[in-house]
Amino acid sequence: MANGNSTFSVIGSDVSITGDISASVDLHIDGKVEGDIKCASLVQGEASVIKGGITADTARMSGKVVGSITAKELVILKTAKIEGDVHYDALTIEQGAQVDGRFAPNSQKPAAAAPAAKPATSEGDPQLRMAN
Repeated sequence: MANGNSTFSVIGSDVSITGDISASVDLHIDGKVEGDIKCASLVQGEASVIKGGITADTARMSGKVVGSITAKELVILKTAKIEGDVHYDALTIEQGAQVDGRFAPNSQKPAAAAPAAKPATSEGDPQLRMAN
C-alpha cells in the first residue's frame, strides 16, 4: 500500500522488539514491544502487548498496554487492557474495555499560580515523626 505519499509498517505477531520505535508512517503492531512508541498512527492488534509509553496522532488500541498513552484521536476497543494514564483530544471507549489509570484531555493544564503548599515538618504530622 505505497502510493508515494503514505505507507505503513507492520510488526507481526511472531515479532518481539525491545527498544524504542519511532515511525513517520502508520504502524500496525500485532507482536510484543518493550519500549516507547512514537508514530503518526497506531493500530494495535488484540494479541499485542506493549510495555512503554505511546505517542501518536491517532491510536486504535485493542491489546494490552502497560504505560501511558498520548493521542489526539484515541479509540480503546472492548478487548483492550490498559495500565497507565491516558491523554487525548478525542476519546472513544467501547463497553468492556479495561483501563487502570487516569484520563485527562491534552488541553488540560496544571493549575497555575496555586499557592505553594506548606512544607511538611515533623512537628505537627505524626506520620513524619522520626523514630528515636
